[in-house]
Amino acid sequence: MIRAIVTDIEGTTSSIDFVHQTLFPYAKQHLRRYLHQHADAPNVAAQIAATAALEGRSFASIDEAADVLERWIAEDRKATPLKDLQGLIWAEGYAAGELTGHVYADTPLFLRQWHAAGKALYVYSSGSEAAQKLIFGHSDAGDLTPLFSGYFDTRIGMKREAQSYRTILERINLPGESVLFLSDIGEELDAAREAGIQTFQLIRDAKARPFPGHRQARDFSEVVVD
Repeated sequence: MIRAIVTDIEGTTSSIDFVHQTLFPYAKQHLRRYLHQHADAPNVAAQIAATAALEGRSFASIDEAADVLERWIAEDRKATPLKDLQGLIWAEGYAAGELTGHVYADTPLFLRQWHAAGKALYVYSSGSEAAQKLIFGHSDAGDLTPLFSGYFDTRIGMKREAQSYRTILERINLPGESVLFLSDIGEELDAAREAGIQTFQLIRDAKARPFPGHRQARDFSEVVVD
């Protein structure tokens, strides 16, 4: 029996286009201004330092750091300091009413249904935990965060590595056979399966490439959680 469901966000609960056409451009548009205004804040300074460490060099100015981070956005890098800074910028946007988190119409319906059935719900996304809470807390279906028992991001490891999913199992204290992972990305599903977790691939649009060896669903109504 499935006791917990771990879900991806992009292409699974929410539109890929929302992330790439709304969130990423918003972060890029405000990044340089945000860094100049908040560079002395400990959490921002720490992410700038982490960015420099990943680049293997120091920055002579805030603008040099911004240049690197803007390039990472263009490359869709899954770097933790970038994801943390994006989350901070998006928090401003949500608070100002300039952003609303997109979720597919079936997402809140089935999250509530699974939660009511006693399934523990978790998120695992390359976006920071803070960004995950924002998209569900300010969703166009209202605040969905009370439905979730926890959130995981790249601090536990990359999403295409089996060890990341083993760490999730340790954190939620459940065996893999009782956990279901939902994603649109085959390599992520492969890694989860290697860790012993059950899987379902979401094929919500033509951009998703079906991967053999995983059950597939066009939306959450086709996901089997027995």
